[in-house]
Amino acid sequence: MDHYATLGLGSDATLADVKKAFRQKASLHHPDRNAAADAAQRFRAVQEAYEVLSDEAKRQAYDDNRRRNLLDSPIDTARDIWQNYFNQLL
Repeated sequence: MDHYATLGLGSDATLADVKKAFRQKASLHHPDRNAAADAAQRFRAVQEAYEVLSDEAKRQAYDDNRRRNLLDSPIDTARDIWQNYFNQLL
């Protein structure tokens, strides 16, 4: 799962961008406010993305692994990006 895609951000997002996107997505997917069957799952994904991207050390490690995965398996990476993109639209 791509944490940046979960929050609807690019990898160049600032901490302020991450916080703003988290508040918006968390409000949208919070199970108390969203009756969709997958609301709790999406809310947890948003929380996890925020926990990683808002912590400088965790974000650096995540970015390093993300770059390495792009090089190791570009087909799988492209598939994951498209699936995450379309899952958000549906």
